[in-house]
Amino acid sequence: MKLSIFGLGYVGCVSAACFAKEGHDVWGVDVNPTKVEIVNRGESPIVESGMSELVQEMVSSKSLRATANTQEAIDKTELSLICVGTPSNANGSLDLSYVARVCQEMGAALKNKNSRHIVVIRSTMLPGTIESVVVPALEESSGKKAGQDFGVCINPEFLREGTSLKDFYAPPFTLIGADDEQTANAVRQLYVDIDAPVFVTPVKTAEMVKYVCNCFHALKISFANEVGNICKGLGIDSHEVMEVFCQDTKLNLSPYYLKPGFAFGGSCLPKDLRAINYKARQLDVEVPVLASMLASNRLQIDRAVDMVLSTGRKRIGVLGFSFKAGTDDLRESPMVALIETLIGKGLHLAIYDRDVSLARLFGANKEFIETGIPHISQLMRSGIDEVLETSEVLIIGNKAEEFRQIETRLRADQIVIDLVRLFERTSDDTYQGICW
Repeated sequence: MKLSIFGLGYVGCVSAACFAKEGHDVWGVDVNPTKVEIVNRGESPIVESGMSELVQEMVSSKSLRATANTQEAIDKTELSLICVGTPSNANGSLDLSYVARVCQEMGAALKNKNSRHIVVIRSTMLPGTIESVVVPALEESSGKKAGQDFGVCINPEFLREGTSLKDFYAPPFTLIGADDEQTANAVRQLYVDIDAPVFVTPVKTAEMVKYVCNCFHALKISFANEVGNICKGLGIDSHEVMEVFCQDTKLNLSPYYLKPGFAFGGSCLPKDLRAINYKARQLDVEVPVLASMLASNRLQIDRAVDMVLSTGRKRIGVLGFSFKAGTDDLRESPMVALIETLIGKGLHLAIYDRDVSLARLFGANKEFIETGIPHISQLMRSGIDEVLETSEVLIIGNKAEEFRQIETRLRADQIVIDLVRLFERTSDDTYQGICW
């Protein structure tokens, strides 16, 4: 395939050289004539092990050349990748001026081109940027229609400086965000020889995935550093602690806890977070990430309260009372906090959870319900039918399998607020997911 790559910075230069090595005919495009000259001499404008040799090899084989002429690059290629920078403004917003400018120049060049061209964004941009900046700029300057006269998609890069050549050929996955199949299939062809899974998603999803990845990496580093600071204060080898921690790929390094939903609870997480924060204070160690977790968790409960109140309904049914299906453990259940808040707001509740049935409880949980939250025990019902009959809004609090039966039994006037994504639906007038 014939490619043009706009922006010969780090990502653009690596992409240009690697795609050329993959057998594509590549034009590098940059407004800086010095970078263009450097590439055409067979030299790399960036410093990384292996890049100088790769650029020299690709230029010598005539698989790679560079130009400052946008029209020339568009005319001689079928697909363009935009790799220009998106630096921060002083207030934290993105400076999209480079993206807007290159899209305007590309659009002007596309105006004079008869064949269909594909524009692929590699630059990191917030969700909605392609829709609000890229497409309008291309359409306005070209006089053509995206998705019809030319294709637009996003193909985020996951390259780390210092190991980008290795990362290009061994990525965790390839992500293509496209809203039309023709464009997605064309971009997919760029990676036929790369051994990694390919995910095709809507444009905004792909834009968001890139940010989620980077934010999570930053969170992991900050978390590890706070753990290290506490360990140092206690005279513990933090690297040994984290080496053992990382051996757990069932829970610690896994997708298990990375599913958006309701607040966490139970006998461990809240208690242990409070304890480690207390210990950090004793050691005079600042741990802002760890300190923010319980507050963030409470905000998710508040979000659920707001969702219920916004319906304007008064009769509320709750299906699932314990913090997790299959247990009767009510210790620090976020559902208890939610229920108590709704009671305090004057709403009328009916609650059902087979595992928290008063007839089946004994020991600490029975005592907790009878003495700690007796007002809630009076609201408990013996079956799902009783809750369905009296409720205008139904809150799903855990993933008990029996709750799935309600989907076909709902009245037209009932609203479901799903805190656990029991049903694979998107939010609408009668179904609301807490964060989907």
